[in-house]
Amino acid sequence: MDREKLSDKLADIIPEKTTTVRNNGCCKGCPKHSTKLHVYDWQHDFPEMQKLTNMVEVQFKNTRKGYYINSNNIELKKGDVVAVEASPGHDIGTVTLTGKLVEVQMRKNNYREDGNGGPKRVYRIVRPADMEKYELAKAKEQPTMITAREMAESLGLNMKIGDVEYQGDGSKAIFYYIADERVDFRQLIKDFAAKFRVKIEMKQIGARQEAGRIGGVGPCGRELCCSSWMSSFVSVSTSAARYQDISFNPQKLAGQCGKLKCCMNYEVDAYVEASRKLPSREIVLQTKDCDYFHFKTDILSGQITYSTDKNNPVNLETISKDRAFHIIELNKRGKKPLKLVSESEANEVKEETFQNDLLGDQSITRFDKKESGGSSRKRKPRKGRPDNRGRGGKPPKQNEQ
Repeated sequence: MDREKLSDKLADIIPEKTTTVRNNGCCKGCPKHSTKLHVYDWQHDFPEMQKLTNMVEVQFKNTRKGYYINSNNIELKKGDVVAVEASPGHDIGTVTLTGKLVEVQMRKNNYREDGNGGPKRVYRIVRPADMEKYELAKAKEQPTMITAREMAESLGLNMKIGDVEYQGDGSKAIFYYIADERVDFRQLIKDFAAKFRVKIEMKQIGARQEAGRIGGVGPCGRELCCSSWMSSFVSVSTSAARYQDISFNPQKLAGQCGKLKCCMNYEVDAYVEASRKLPSREIVLQTKDCDYFHFKTDILSGQITYSTDKNNPVNLETISKDRAFHIIELNKRGKKPLKLVSESEANEVKEETFQNDLLGDQSITRFDKKESGGSSRKRKPRKGRPDNRGRGGKPPKQNEQ
């Protein structure tokens, strides 16, 4: 069985919950399966760069990656499914990167060698026997997860088993769980080992990581950031919503993970920088007409709306930040402008309103059919109908008997 058939049959080794895109031969630097952890190999056209190191990058299920040494000098390329050294036994994964860029990724991810005598090795390209073991182990994952949840619930542990990953040879199982607080699962591990007869490893993940594994579509209409490209998660606070003047609606601020949306951090720096160039919201603008209190602010455009009432929107007026600073400077000198809105701004508002109005000065009733006035001409009687009207348009009186 050649490499391409093995790669196609073991395509499910790539995490199922991440975006998987088939490579249509756009370039040799793109792998056969592209995920959010994909690194573009811009050195693929330089064979000498591929031979500078024996280290390769191998990816497994649930975005788990590892770095292994090709000590047997096997000719490997992206997309090859290989058997690698594990503890215990061996594991099966897909080669995602080769050449000099592997060392760059190792430094970027702070890779540290195990204390067992150097990096682990790549054994071989998978054989049919390895495939059979892997398929048997993978078939156990779903029923194992259901059984593990029942066992954790029976012990009264406040945790959720999110996923189970079996090693390629079926000798080890990794249980991914979510917990809001510290959980003592020592007894649970003993029960797992007695039930499943494999080596047990527990890994805690966050709610955002679980949402990234499951995937979905956000309110913006695009795939979730955590499942498409985001690999590191930064804490999001409600101050990000306050800086951007977003209403504190829990249903709109929370994502599918139940936490605050990660996209709230994307533009918060721009809003903070723009808000520093605006006047304080506590300053009251004084004019000869009345005093104006801050009502709302469009931070990016620099437009500020003021109200004559401190708590209610009354006589709203919108001015630019430059006009607001000018009035504040006049108030400091003891002067008060005649109006809040300057004449130039008022003219600009009128011009914008006229340009945005499609009808302009045209009347909306210009296409209505006008009613004709009263006519002195008498209406002619219809043909076939006698005119029974007398003089003055009244019907003639009948003789009473």
